[in-house]
Amino acid sequence: MDLGLPLGILVAAALALLYLAASVRIVREYQRGVMFFLGKYTGLKGPGLRLVFPPFQRMQIVDLRTIVEDVPPQDVITRDNVTAKVSAVLYFRVLHPDKAVLNVVNYLWATSQLAQTTLRSVTGAHELDDLLTDRERLNRRLQEIIDESSEPWGVKVASVEIKHVEVPQEMRRAMARQAEAERERRAKIISAEGELQASRKLAEAAGILAAEPATLQLRYLQTLVEIAAENNSTTLFPIPLEFLRIFDKGAR
Repeated sequence: MDLGLPLGILVAAALALLYLAASVRIVREYQRGVMFFLGKYTGLKGPGLRLVFPPFQRMQIVDLRTIVEDVPPQDVITRDNVTAKVSAVLYFRVLHPDKAVLNVVNYLWATSQLAQTTLRSVTGAHELDDLLTDRERLNRRLQEIIDESSEPWGVKVASVEIKHVEVPQEMRRAMARQAEAERERRAKIISAEGELQASRKLAEAAGILAAEPATLQLRYLQTLVEIAAENNSTTLFPIPLEFLRIFDKGAR
């Protein structure tokens, strides 16, 4: 009888220590604990050592760091009836841990599903050219819609970035032909502008030479010098009559 009482006390003390050890929770600096007592929300717990006494108390820990979520490729039909696969990446974080636990079953899964449906609806309302060339505006629109819809869950969407737009092979070939035709068009325009500028300069030069006959003779002499320097051959070059009249005047 004397050994029974101390043994019972030791067992009770050991069980109490085990229960106390099992009640210890550590909340890190980037986490918050959402506390419940008999199923009722009682508040938030900050970082540090916390005691949670089950089954009366329960604490759900929520991470406050920015979460990077890949939005898987979504099949969309653009406004100009082009089938494409669009993927994106989502950056968000929890601002209100209590709302993230109380207002939605799984805020991670809910935010991911919201991003997928929003990506399909927004990209489907635009043409393919907008998806390829105006992504910044589409990213802002996606961020605004997802952030507004996830606000009741205590989630803040920092940004959404369209990562990849995949179009069918035949559409890629058509786009390549279109780009090649556009490059040829620009090359022809540049060539035509160069010809126009050259013709204007030639017209200006012709006007100057016509106004000053002596300038024309100097140009003839310069051409003779250039031909003689480049080719080691005999060159017959017609001498204008205006050039001979200079000597005629000198003889008189």
